[in-house]
Amino acid sequence: MSDAPPGSCGLPLLGETVQFMAAIHRGRGFYDFVQSRRLRYGNCFKTNIFGITQVFLSSTASAKMILNNESGKFTKRYIRSIAELVGDHSILCASQQHHKLLRTCLGNLFSTASLSKFTRQFDESVVQSLEGWGDGDIVIILNEALEITFKAICGILIGLEDGDELKTLQKDIDCICKAMLALPLRLPWTRFRRGLQARERIMRTLETITSERRHRGISQDDFLQHLLALIEKAYCDVDLPRLTDGEIKDNILTMIIAGQDTTASAITWMVKYLGENQKALDILRAEQLHFAKRISPGSRLSLEDLSQMPYASKVVKESLRMASIVPWFPRLVLQDSKIEGYQLKRGWTVNVDARSIHLDPSVHTNPHEFNPSRFDDESKPYSFLAFGMGARTCLGTNMARAMMLVFLHRLVTSYEWEVMDSDSTLEKWAMFSRLKNGCPVMVKRLADHTTPV
Repeated sequence: MSDAPPGSCGLPLLGETVQFMAAIHRGRGFYDFVQSRRLRYGNCFKTNIFGITQVFLSSTASAKMILNNESGKFTKRYIRSIAELVGDHSILCASQQHHKLLRTCLGNLFSTASLSKFTRQFDESVVQSLEGWGDGDIVIILNEALEITFKAICGILIGLEDGDELKTLQKDIDCICKAMLALPLRLPWTRFRRGLQARERIMRTLETITSERRHRGISQDDFLQHLLALIEKAYCDVDLPRLTDGEIKDNILTMIIAGQDTTASAITWMVKYLGENQKALDILRAEQLHFAKRISPGSRLSLEDLSQMPYASKVVKESLRMASIVPWFPRLVLQDSKIEGYQLKRGWTVNVDARSIHLDPSVHTNPHEFNPSRFDDESKPYSFLAFGMGARTCLGTNMARAMMLVFLHRLVTSYEWEVMDSDSTLEKWAMFSRLKNGCPVMVKRLADHTTPV
């Protein structure tokens, strides 16, 4: 094809899969692979990974065309290893029509009422965790954030908040996350095979929980109970949307992974950026201490409280821009298309390179500078893609922001901290951008801090 995007598809069958995997293994991650080709070929280039032609695009115009998908020429698509691990029924892998059904059924979890309840519960968990830190302690932020977010997400989804079952589930989730970018080989010793085995164990656990609730009449105030009630109602009303057990289990798994891993990683980067940018931290702390004086001592943060944190909200947004936790958004090309002056063939995968857009100096002034105030003014359309855009924008956007704001408020009004290791190397094999060192910090309790009760 003479007007195909520039780039190399590498070796027959293998393509550039080896180079892609090598970049992940070196600790600079997916972005290193893409950046080197972007510098060579420009904002649009093609390659071949896992036997599929992949096109990467890194302009706001391309992002708008693909993510808005007004032409109906694109649908969501992840590489085979990810799709097999989260399940065919996952909202991440659903077709356009199936996605609408799932989004309708899953939307209740992210309603205002549900988020209000979750915000108070999450605040309770953060307060309890942070009160265990002593002056001079070295704290690994990623580990703390993973524990807090995992407990909170599993609590609201399936009513699990402690015990051996929760610990086993967390180990299996971690195993799946580490297998997402592995070669999809089912050999016993492979990372991918271990991920599939972890998925099987999680599916059995969810099946056991579901069966107990149905057959023993056990009822809990969580999201799984809401989904089971939807199924019961659908038996009586054929017009109601109805999920199968397989759809429920795949999407509970998806929401646990998305709710824990991405948010914990984002919190970790946020603490690192603030620890290394005293000016932004001073402005933030002044805002949060002023806000703390306006609320009752010992009270829990509400969803309404979070809307009164303008600078903190910009800190969250800037942290997500710089870290680009989800670095790219893949879409399957459903019919031959033209974009950036190049032809895309049906069956190819086109990827919106969010990280490159976030770090493009023509889009963001001094993009490598942590500057929350850049969001004082309305940003350019499609210049901030932390949660995607269009009909498939992340369902958990508001929940993730709420968790980050709650953690931020409690941290900056309770502690000062010093980043002990500024290394930005990424954790190998992580699907999302996670710091390898977990961001170790030395904490010191603020002199005027009083314990919330």
